[in-house]
Amino acid sequence: MIKVHDWWKEFAQSHENLKHSIAGAGAGIVSSIVTCPLDVAKTRLQNQGVVLPGEKMYKGTVGTLSRIWCEEGIRGLYRGLSPTILGYLPTWAIYFTAYDYYSEKGWLLHIVSAMSAGALSTSLTNPLWVIKTRFMTQNERTAYRYHNTLHAFATIAREEGFRGFYKGLGSSLIGISHVAVQFPLYEKLKIAFHVEQKHSSSSSGSTSILLASSLSKMAASLATYPHEVIRTRLQNQTRRPYKYQGILHAIKVISKEEGLCGFYKGLSTNLVRTVPSSALTILTYELIVRKLNDLKH
Repeated sequence: MIKVHDWWKEFAQSHENLKHSIAGAGAGIVSSIVTCPLDVAKTRLQNQGVVLPGEKMYKGTVGTLSRIWCEEGIRGLYRGLSPTILGYLPTWAIYFTAYDYYSEKGWLLHIVSAMSAGALSTSLTNPLWVIKTRFMTQNERTAYRYHNTLHAFATIAREEGFRGFYKGLGSSLIGISHVAVQFPLYEKLKIAFHVEQKHSSSSSGSTSILLASSLSKMAASLATYPHEVIRTRLQNQTRRPYKYQGILHAIKVISKEEGLCGFYKGLSTNLVRTVPSSALTILTYELIVRKLNDLKH
């Protein structure tokens, strides 16, 4: 009897892990597809350093999107979608599985687990984020160096070696601190907006989830944004000598050449992208979890 009970507990736990993995991966895919054009625009703005005389600048969210549309068409707005989806599949699957498992075990462990899950998934998927950045910043002016994800892998491996796949990892790991702001605040806002009591009303419950996730992501983005600019610049370096020799050197160079504003390039686009992206991700995740629970019962 005890063995049967233990087997059932193990099966139930594995089912829960699988459920949250599926929900997290599905949420990441939906979010990636919907917000990809904004991600491309944000990455181009972040990567734009000092503009030389005669060069065209990317200006603002609308201006950048319009220019990409005019010069590159719909394909330009969806550059880097493949590595983004491939990166988000394991990222959100690992993230939400670990997040849910520890969510009821105390706030400190909750935050640590969320950051640990983020560090693990970021380290595993960093090569895909490097490729995503390279794809999103290449255009006719810079020439198309990478034809597809496999070609990008082969090219980086041949020209830059193993280290090429892990450019920007340090700044990415620093950026994981945003979960210490986002997810605890999200849980607090869910309580404040009475999300659990509104489960019976799907419309009201979904609106509360969207609001809670949007506000928490906005606060986290504002608090940790400079690391994204540094990460983008480091990941996009392909030919020696590198302009930025590391995180501290990048901070020094950007502050000298561009001032404080340099660390916040693309911020408005990032907020336009990340807030609905996070809201859509968490909303999709919650809805898939509910649907899988209904199917199980």
